[in-house]
Amino acid sequence: MSESFYKIINRISKTEIVSGARDYRLMNRKMADAVLEMSEYNRFSKGIFGWVGFRTKWLEFENVERSAGETKWSLKKLFCYSMEGITGFSVAPLSLASIVGVFFCVLSFLLILLIVVRTLIWGDPVSGWPSMACIIFMVSGVQLLCTGIVGQYLSKTYLETKHRPIFILKDSSNEEESESV
Repeated sequence: MSESFYKIINRISKTEIVSGARDYRLMNRKMADAVLEMSEYNRFSKGIFGWVGFRTKWLEFENVERSAGETKWSLKKLFCYSMEGITGFSVAPLSLASIVGVFFCVLSFLLILLIVVRTLIWGDPVSGWPSMACIIFMVSGVQLLCTGIVGQYLSKTYLETKHRPIFILKDSSNEEESESV
């Protein structure tokens, strides 16, 4: 995936996804159990590894081109995988609908004020298309705002259905007691 994807996902998500990270890694049993505890069907592994929050040690290596064969990841598959990451770890696209809706409403309100002021001051009657465009912008803005609000409720339901744990314990006092016995 490109560097710009990682910049976008890290801005709109609470989970940090590291550029250049691979899906294969060594894990201790606690991290493996935490990853396996994530019962969601659509699994964006880079996001899940970052979400569980265990300490990570990076080993650098030189990425060389394949000596044989070609990748099976087409542009379409990469795009779908990146959308999985964005929708699985961020609700920002749903918030965007609300923001655009408010913008359309404010813009249409300002344009309606401009039309009214222009008509009152200069007595310049406006033909029907500017007022119709303002009404369309306002109705579109209200619809987008309402869609964004419904999307926020839907996102909360979506996050609840993933059954992610509220927190993951790195250490517990019971484990320390059993290890010292």
